[in-house]
Amino acid sequence: MDSTILFLLSSLLTLSLPLEVEPAKANPQITVMGVVYCDICSNNTFSSHSYFLAGAEVRIDCMFKAISPRTTEQISFSVNRTTNKHGVYKLEIPSVDGIQCARERAMKSSCRASLMWSTSSSCNIPGYRTTSDEMAVKSEQANLCIYGLSALNYRPSKRDITLCGN
Repeated sequence: MDSTILFLLSSLLTLSLPLEVEPAKANPQITVMGVVYCDICSNNTFSSHSYFLAGAEVRIDCMFKAISPRTTEQISFSVNRTTNKHGVYKLEIPSVDGIQCARERAMKSSCRASLMWSTSSSCNIPGYRTTSDEMAVKSEQANLCIYGLSALNYRPSKRDITLCGN
């Protein structure tokens, strides 16, 4: 090959390469979380008599649509989680290629939680059983996406009239 042609080809190749290498944006770690509480007054609100329930079993169902120009991939899964002493259940999903934090409904990613059972003998009648209301919060610095789900609750079998009134 002529040295002039080789020089031209190498020059063209060099000009087509970017001057700075941009770091690849890592996909965020996704955390899905929510709370379960005991609704003492059976009015579906957290009152001064309510308390968070430890040991409640919650099923989490999620579907994430991957963002890719060539495919329409989707990841779906279901897991069970138990609430901690503060009534919080949490699922941490490691970074997955193509899965982004979905702050807009158009991204078609969603999670929902459903009550399975309560270990409390005094507060074990389901109130709000399922939630799909979620709020996605994204932190660029921590590369984290949090899906916060609406609160779920159980009620006692009998309403305490002395605490809650009629």
